Amino acid sequence: MHNVHCIGCNRTPEDIEEYLPENTGEDLDAIQYVIAEEGTYNPENGHFLCTSCYIAAGMPTAPGGWRAP
Repeated sequence: MHNVHCIGCNRTPEDIEEYLPENTGEDLDAIQYVIAEEGTYNPENGHFLCTSCYIAAGMPTAPGGWRAP
């Protein structure tokens, strides 16, 4: 498995409150949640942008959805 982390703030899902099970309401740990639900998650390298970093990056879009490089 890749080192799953936000490429904006360099934090792992466990360190980002929005992905913690008590905040998602899902029966998934933070990493599983990002892999399953985070639209910016790139399965090739484990990169994603958390919401605040996505907004700071200008909310990038692409045909078919934007994934973190």
